[in-house]
Amino acid sequence: KGSDLVGIRYEQLLPYALPYEHPENAFRVISGDFVTTEDGTGIVHTAPTFGADDAKVAKEATPEVPPMLVKDENGNLVPLVDLQGRFRPEMGEYAGKYVKNEYYNDGEAPEKSVDVEIAIKLKEENKAFKVEKYKHSYPNCWRTDKPILYYPLDSWFIKATAVKDRMFELNQTINWKPKATGEGRFGNWLANANDWNLSRSRFWGIPLPIWRTEDGKEELCIGSVEELKSEITKAIKAGVLSEDIFADFEVGNMSEDNYAKIDLHKNVVDKIVLVSPSGKPMKRESDLIDVWFDSGSMPYAQWHYPFENTEKIDNHTSFPADFIAEGVDQTRGWFYTLHAIATMVFDSVAYKNVVSNGLVLDKNGQKMSKRLGNAVDPFENLSKYGVDATRWYMISNANPWDNLKFDEEGIEEVKRKFFGTLY
Repeated sequence: KGSDLVGIRYEQLLPYALPYEHPENAFRVISGDFVTTEDGTGIVHTAPTFGADDAKVAKEATPEVPPMLVKDENGNLVPLVDLQGRFRPEMGEYAGKYVKNEYYNDGEAPEKSVDVEIAIKLKEENKAFKVEKYKHSYPNCWRTDKPILYYPLDSWFIKATAVKDRMFELNQTINWKPKATGEGRFGNWLANANDWNLSRSRFWGIPLPIWRTEDGKEELCIGSVEELKSEITKAIKAGVLSEDIFADFEVGNMSEDNYAKIDLHKNVVDKIVLVSPSGKPMKRESDLIDVWFDSGSMPYAQWHYPFENTEKIDNHTSFPADFIAEGVDQTRGWFYTLHAIATMVFDSVAYKNVVSNGLVLDKNGQKMSKRLGNAVDPFENLSKYGVDATRWYMISNANPWDNLKFDEEGIEEVKRKFFGTLY
């Protein structure tokens, strides 16, 4: 039985480095329910540092299998692959090489990829049972078509798991069309909700309003521009900041002209150093907030709540919404973020009635994409066939909650047979 192998230690195939934490628990056979004897040997390689499923099964093992993390020059725990996709110095003859040939600039990739080099090395050292090439699916970046690496990063999370039962309960009070989407697709998503990863490593977006000391022992979450100005004043008095870059902003003045005096983007607020209660400098966490948090905050942000128009939310005149509609793909997007924030902040639904629209696909049933060249220009289409013919074609060929295979020949037929008769 496979269970007889659990706990057996095995030889590290590439002994360049050991996990910094609990290396004695590494390189040990563990069990996982996704392993099958129908393909291959029934033994699966795991990389807890580079895969969500692998990380989960490693964490659930007893004792827990540590991820392959080593300390970098600054004392931070990092994987053996850097953020550019290259092996770190610990990797001996492979140090500095990209883990995928596609990451090299044009004309710079070696003839043998590092995958092939490692396979040859293991074969020569008699450590490989079998080496072969085979095709399998692999995630690629939709922008560049280059292979994606799953990578462990420090992130800030919203503890959505603490309210997932309540989110599920509140969802039972929402009128979904079709009902199956609310009970099935959305209900299942809520029942299995994970904590919400809020961090994004981009440039444009809402900066995470958290300042921390270098040792991470003191931190402050800023809730308003007024609070930020107050903390800036404290920082200047403490000598950790030289000037107030928002000096012209008038606290309490909600006019557009007043808010035009400040810029809260990353390149500006990252220059602000605050002071901790113990007198230490605090710098802003470098992450931005997930743009879906912006989207889910729409009911309140549109009224500048809680700084203005509090009655619209508190008296339920503009919240919850009576009706919303979006594509079925938003069960993991807008529908979820609206629902999650409303549950956590107000213990309420964000919307009472919802139509989950189907998607408009190309005539072959494929998702439209500029990259694939199968997208339809709506304005060109309306100009060519007219609004009424296009609208009637779309309404008569699918229910609002079903996907529609969009075919211009269908509009031609509607225009000829239906509108031609009317005119």
